[in-house]
Amino acid sequence: MAGLYAWNQLGRKVKKRAKGIRILAPMIGTRKKKDTEATAESIATHKPVLIGFRSVYVFDVSQTEGAELPQFTERTKGEVGAFRERLFDFTLAQGIAVEFKDSIAPALGMSYGGRIALLPGQDAAEEFSTLVHEVAHELLHKAERRIATTKTVRETEAEAIAFVVSQTIGLDAGCASADYIHLYHGNAALLTESLEVIQKTSALILSAIETEQVKAEEAITEAVAEVA
Repeated sequence: MAGLYAWNQLGRKVKKRAKGIRILAPMIGTRKKKDTEATAESIATHKPVLIGFRSVYVFDVSQTEGAELPQFTERTKGEVGAFRERLFDFTLAQGIAVEFKDSIAPALGMSYGGRIALLPGQDAAEEFSTLVHEVAHELLHKAERRIATTKTVRETEAEAIAFVVSQTIGLDAGCASADYIHLYHGNAALLTESLEVIQKTSALILSAIETEQVKAEEAITEAVAEVA
């Protein structure tokens, strides 16, 4: 779902007499913060913060008409090797069941809270990235954080984590993650606000699937910077 402006940006218009669904959207402002660590003198910096919520109306794609929605240009590629099995083991260890279902098509994966469904027949690298995305939803977006965030923020965080983990183990995520984030109207500002969540969750998953954590922190920082 998206608002009028977002649909217009995608070349689509909301149909006449369509009734929007009212939701609470976060309002992001700036708070002045003094950073005395970089230099001896105090430097005033601005940090984006949540300052409240406002009512907005959103519309489903079925309530719009116009240009076709953007399609993904690339999928994740590469050799997954033993990382696939380790990721499945990690997921099960979190109490999350994994199943394969044709009925979720065209979605590649779905998160249901304690259960993940994957579309059968995906390439190994694509399946790996999809599972990381859904695991991120399970870890982050099935409790309080779901109420406090929008779908845009949740999808941006989950796909950024999938990108970071995939890139860190040597997969080529190409433009797939960027396309996905843009589809949900994510952007660099959202990634910056969610940076700590993305880094911590990526590190948690990587610590479970990597046998060695040599330079893992630097790899995570590089991958996050590349997404942003």
